[in-house]
Amino acid sequence: MALLETRRERAAFLVMLLAGALIFALFPYASGLIGIPVLYAVFAPFHDRLAKHLHTRLAATIVVLVALVAIAVPAVMLAGLLVSEAQQIASDFLQSPLLVRIAELKLGPLELGSRIASLGETLVSWLGMNAFGLLGTATRLALNLLVALFGLFYLLLRPGETWTAVAPYIPFSAKNTEILRARFSDVTTSTVIGTGFSAAVHGTLVGLAFKAAGLPDALFWSVVTAAVSILPVLGSAMVWGPGGIALVLEGRVSAGIALLVWGIVVVGNVDYVIRPFVFKRWAHIHPLVTLVGALAGVPHFGILGLLIGPLAVSYLFELIRMYQEEYLAAPADET
Repeated sequence: MALLETRRERAAFLVMLLAGALIFALFPYASGLIGIPVLYAVFAPFHDRLAKHLHTRLAATIVVLVALVAIAVPAVMLAGLLVSEAQQIASDFLQSPLLVRIAELKLGPLELGSRIASLGETLVSWLGMNAFGLLGTATRLALNLLVALFGLFYLLLRPGETWTAVAPYIPFSAKNTEILRARFSDVTTSTVIGTGFSAAVHGTLVGLAFKAAGLPDALFWSVVTAAVSILPVLGSAMVWGPGGIALVLEGRVSAGIALLVWGIVVVGNVDYVIRPFVFKRWAHIHPLVTLVGALAGVPHFGILGLLIGPLAVSYLFELIRMYQEEYLAAPADET
């Protein structure tokens, strides 16, 4: 049978063609579009409280301004710090006598030091040359933030109408559709709050430890720690571990051991205190979800992928669970 023979097939083809073209055109702004429901899930409770005392449009305006300050100020400070400090730190490290001492380390016949030094040179050089690239271009970030904030504003004004328009296209029962809506809010809120709060605490603790130990550029490494702490398993140990080893190699053994103990005992257990506190109220996110999501999200969304990736993986597992519950577990005549 020939394709596009009926009017229905031609109409479906036209819809898919235009939808594909629209998705392709909007892909550069994917972070901003994804950010709309994420920001809504985080800021909607705040808006609801304001809307009890203020006009809805005024409450939405205040929420958008708060979101702008909460996102833009740290982003600008982070970008400025990385761009101004990263290249200088990379240059200082590559010229440091410490690198020579590391290169001389041996483990029996294995020249372990040369491999570590080579890896360190590669990582630090890459960090110095690509610090701003980790954040993406300023223009792209600004446009995506603008898209997310505009979308947040209009979603806050008409949340009920938006959900009414979207709900019929969700291929689940009305009951599961509402459950999915609640789970989306829970997963988003737990990920944003848990990840952000944990990263801030990690960065603060490591920065203070570096400052107390007399290591240079404590603020810079505090910011780096906050970023890498999102990754499970190693996380912040990628910063305080080399810092403690560097102190030991410099002959400051007590300070180095103290920093390593601080990292293992205090910094390494931050997640066990913060995340249960957050997940006690909201959804639990497995560390493997964070790792897989970060690996999937970073190549496409840059540093924002550390947040968007785990969210996407969490939503996928939730959809799979719901599909199994509604379709696979249902009697054959109900599918």
